[in-house]
Amino acid sequence: MKELSALNVFFWKYRFRFFTGILLVIATNYLAVLAPQITGYVVSLVQAKLPGGKPVSATQNDLIVSFISKLSIHNQFSFASLITFCSITILALAIIRSVFMFFMRQTIIVMSRHIEFDQKNQVYAHYQKLDTEFYKTHSTGDLMNRMSEDVSRVRMYTGPSLMYLINLISLIGFCLFNMFSKDIRLSLYVLAPLPILAITIYIVNSVINKKSEEIQGQLSDLTTNAQESYSGIRVIKSFVQESAMLGFFKINSELYRKSAVSLAKVEAFYTPTMSLMIGLSTLLTIYLGGMQAYQDPSKVGTIIEFVIYINMLTFPVSAIGWTASMIQRAAASQKRLNEFLAIKPSISTKENPTNLEHIRGDILFNNVDFTYVHSGVKALSNFELSIKAGQKVLVLGKTGSGKSSIAQLITRMYDPNNGAVKIDGVDIRDISVQKLRKQIGYVQQDVFLFSDSIHNNIQFGLEVLADEDEMFLATKTANVYNEINQLPKKFETLIGERGTTLSGGQKQRVSIARSIIKKPSIFVFDDCLSAVDAKTEQSILSNLSNYIHDKTTIFITHRIFYSFKFDLIVYLEDGKIAELGTHESLLAKNGLYAELYRIQQTHEES
Repeated sequence: MKELSALNVFFWKYRFRFFTGILLVIATNYLAVLAPQITGYVVSLVQAKLPGGKPVSATQNDLIVSFISKLSIHNQFSFASLITFCSITILALAIIRSVFMFFMRQTIIVMSRHIEFDQKNQVYAHYQKLDTEFYKTHSTGDLMNRMSEDVSRVRMYTGPSLMYLINLISLIGFCLFNMFSKDIRLSLYVLAPLPILAITIYIVNSVINKKSEEIQGQLSDLTTNAQESYSGIRVIKSFVQESAMLGFFKINSELYRKSAVSLAKVEAFYTPTMSLMIGLSTLLTIYLGGMQAYQDPSKVGTIIEFVIYINMLTFPVSAIGWTASMIQRAAASQKRLNEFLAIKPSISTKENPTNLEHIRGDILFNNVDFTYVHSGVKALSNFELSIKAGQKVLVLGKTGSGKSSIAQLITRMYDPNNGAVKIDGVDIRDISVQKLRKQIGYVQQDVFLFSDSIHNNIQFGLEVLADEDEMFLATKTANVYNEINQLPKKFETLIGERGTTLSGGQKQRVSIARSIIKKPSIFVFDDCLSAVDAKTEQSILSNLSNYIHDKTTIFITHRIFYSFKFDLIVYLEDGKIAELGTHESLLAKNGLYAELYRIQQTHEES
């Protein structure tokens, strides 16, 4: 339970709501136990009017009854007026209690919603700080579950569970105090079944929670199965796997059905058990109280009061198991959140970073070694490369040669294991991560567009929104302006999740426009023209040559661009530079680059 102590900071933040809510819960329950006292008093008054009846006297603990009794003597109420006054008092107490209950929920439950809001923001903010390595080793489902399921379970503790816990402690305390002050022996007898009820409900709730967890997992599998079927329907149809996928879905669906039926059977045990135990307590109250009333008729009012107390205790006692279960689940979820929030990002800005407001564009890889932690693959080994400001560099190599790792290190998605990456002579680990990335235009291999308008996707990340001329220049340079204007709503066209309404080439070009409009000092294009045809590629490269003439630009690809003049060509192999030079010098060398050049020419001619 110590995990939940992390929430104390939130309770203190909303301390006014929290402590006010506690006082309202106690006040509500105090008012609740006054009504049975008045009811018992009224029954005793009626009984006193019967032949052989004894005068009514209030005990010291029945404050409200003592007050009514003294008031009636002082004002000489008639019997009918006294009964009417008691009835009005019970009604007034009920109304006041209802008002208190409203504000009780407005304080504690609303407080829990504020805490939920703060926690979700806290978790999301921490997600933004974590590095690429974290996201490589954690599934999207697990990340979303922390944000939704775990935080929601904690809210059930900070809101309903906490409110019911205070409620049942105070109500049970008031009821037991009044019952034992009236008749200790009768109290022990009638309360005997309630602990059994609490234990039974706790056990049943534990089974229900365990089965619910199992069902949640199966429902997640079922939903994932359905979602993948919808998304990959074209693949399913092209491979004629409709029947196989339907059979797979039926198997998962049948498992879910069996678990749901099993849960329903356990839940069916819940209400009858509760009714049985409460009924047994009520029966004992009436039976034993009746025996006492037979010997002493003045006890009738007390018996009526006990019956009301037992019924009042029904919900608090039945909620013990539920509350304990919710607290346990909240503790487990908060433990997961605490562990997550304790994760420190490996990529962060050091204290007192070097102030580099404007990057010229000199890049130096100084004896860099880099291995991906999650896979153990060594991407770069003793890597040395110097790029001067304004140079245009082409990085080539086979799959897995380390090309994309260069881009990841320049943008500081990762840090090298050994050596250093320097920009303008400064180790990028000494530069603010935000300021570094703001001055680099990085178009990734895996293009991602948000489910929003084209206009908002292109302007994503800009502190000051671009004007129409800047939007025109960026999209024209990326050779996508005309195609956007042919869409129904042009730049305001919504492109769907991950840009599904656009073709692969259009998505790449929108992503290039998004990088251009940023006006960075360094451009890194990581195989971002793979989905466009040769003619469009030449057009984009021609447009870019004018736009980036004074920018340091790195093209990472597996193909040679004939229509673009590069200052430096780097050919990678197994994380090392196999060849380095200009187009002419590498052709003269007649090595790997020359071989790729001849193969590509032969392929295009054929």
